[in-house]
Amino acid sequence: MSAPPEVSIVVPIYRNRATLRPLHQRLERALAPWRWELLFVDDGCPEGSLAVAASLAEEDPCVAVLAHARNAGQNAAVLTGLAYTRAPRVVVLDADLQDPPEAIPLLLEALQPGVAAVFAGRRGWYESASRLLTSFIFKRLLHWRSGGVLPPDAGLFVAMSQEMVRRVLAQRGAPLYVLRRMADSGLAMRSLPVRRQPNPEGRSAYTFAKRLRLAWRALQPRPPDAAAAAPPAIRLKLGARFQNAAALESRS
Repeated sequence: MSAPPEVSIVVPIYRNRATLRPLHQRLERALAPWRWELLFVDDGCPEGSLAVAASLAEEDPCVAVLAHARNAGQNAAVLTGLAYTRAPRVVVLDADLQDPPEAIPLLLEALQPGVAAVFAGRRGWYESASRLLTSFIFKRLLHWRSGGVLPPDAGLFVAMSQEMVRRVLAQRGAPLYVLRRMADSGLAMRSLPVRRQPNPEGRSAYTFAKRLRLAWRALQPRPPDAAAAAPPAIRLKLGARFQNAAALESRS
């Protein structure tokens, strides 16, 4: 039986067909000192990303793929991936190469006892001025709403402990927005400045309307009697990890 992973990497994918192989290659180099697993979560992408992720899972036993039955959004995809992580340390990053995998060792090094999450604080001119401005305003509102706990430059490039993962997943009735759940976790967080890169595809899956709806939901108070939202259905599980688990179940 192989040793368990030391680091779990969660990558939501949607319209990332061209960047998945370069991302995998850069992750291999950046994570060379550790045993690691990579969980791609396909969020109902209609443009062939799943086929590329599936081929990577066939070639590399460290790679596994989860595929939603329908598009549920980036944050729902991250939550799906978090639920399947096994390592004591977990990293979330985008698939579009805007988040440099080479920064992961710095985030992991800063994930010391007493700190449950280390964000790659967003730096650089990586999108249009209007999008940077709206993101700046929203993140500072979320920072203010969290009582200063959530760093104002936080995004979904983050290293976290399994304790943070458990608290994020355990929040009943919480908005799907992962940063809001982390802000409500009660655990300590910090950030390190990391320069983001422009999207090589030159586009984002988030329209202005989607960004506005997401921000509105993330900032709303949680009703005290809110029920847990049903997670998106998973239609496919691919990779050696799931094949081995199925083989063990068939023998029992």
